[in-house]
Amino acid sequence: MTDTLTAAHASRFASLALAHLTREYPNKLTHSLAGPQDVQGPRALHPVFYGSYDWHSCVHGYWLVSRLIARFPDLPEAPDIVAVIDEHFTPEKMAGELAYLDLPHNRGFERPYGWGWLLALAAQLDSLSTPEAARWARTLAPVTEAFVERFEEFLPKATYPLRVGTHFNTAFALTLALDFARQTGRTALAALIEETARRWYLADAGCQAWEPSGDEFLSPALMEAVLMSRVLPAGEFVEWFGRFLPDLAARSPATLFTPATVTDRTDGKIAHLDGLNLSRAWCQRTLARALPEGDARAAVLREAAATHLHTALDHVAGDYMGEHWLATFATLALEA
Repeated sequence: MTDTLTAAHASRFASLALAHLTREYPNKLTHSLAGPQDVQGPRALHPVFYGSYDWHSCVHGYWLVSRLIARFPDLPEAPDIVAVIDEHFTPEKMAGELAYLDLPHNRGFERPYGWGWLLALAAQLDSLSTPEAARWARTLAPVTEAFVERFEEFLPKATYPLRVGTHFNTAFALTLALDFARQTGRTALAALIEETARRWYLADAGCQAWEPSGDEFLSPALMEAVLMSRVLPAGEFVEWFGRFLPDLAARSPATLFTPATVTDRTDGKIAHLDGLNLSRAWCQRTLARALPEGDARAAVLREAAATHLHTALDHVAGDYMGEHWLATFATLALEA
């Protein structure tokens, strides 16, 4: 089994995404009601991001397909991908998304996971060089600006990080948002994220990695380390990482080297653990690259990544509870 993203992987993942991006039901709405006028179905509430079981999965589904055609322009699914994005990324439909966000009671909608993924999608479109992508990025721009504003408003008043391994994990959202800020030249946002990460995480040491919990798809320990590898200069990161996980070369904490067990892939929460194995592989490979050449910890991390990746990759498809989102995390892991 190859450990890198191939055209065969890309075609498989693209087919999966195309099957769920416009699938309205089943659907899990995260939706606050201010009155009877808010009782509407997914497509009425979200004219663009109504598919893929939930809003954030639809957002990163679009990230996935746009990334795949960037890597493999001759992908057999590329014409269908372009057609689906063209159909949905229109000014009228995006105005509907913005109108939802502008409602006062939706100020915290999808914080922080969906915020991070929306900016990741914007960064991906910005990185493409096709006329279609430039049009898609312009269409998305009002929603992009809404989430930039939300990050800039929220981070200064967020006294504490969220260290869980689910959608509320702040290190994951900041990682995506920081990549966006640097990709698009948002220096003020990048500086705010860097300052926030230092404020939240710089003093952390001796991480015991009490994970996984039963529905986690992110490693709180490894995700924090990935963010700090982006924030800190190389030498400072190596010192911080040594304090944060001081026994890593000895494969401790052992839980970080043991893939999670998934007992029921039809259970949406338990199925999260396939995502944990994939996202750990992404983090482990990312952290291995951040270490100096010859650092013994890098080989340990790469070996753990291979184990986690091979445990989960065959389960990207098979049940809709995982199928609507796991290919995104498989792509992150394979590209790392």
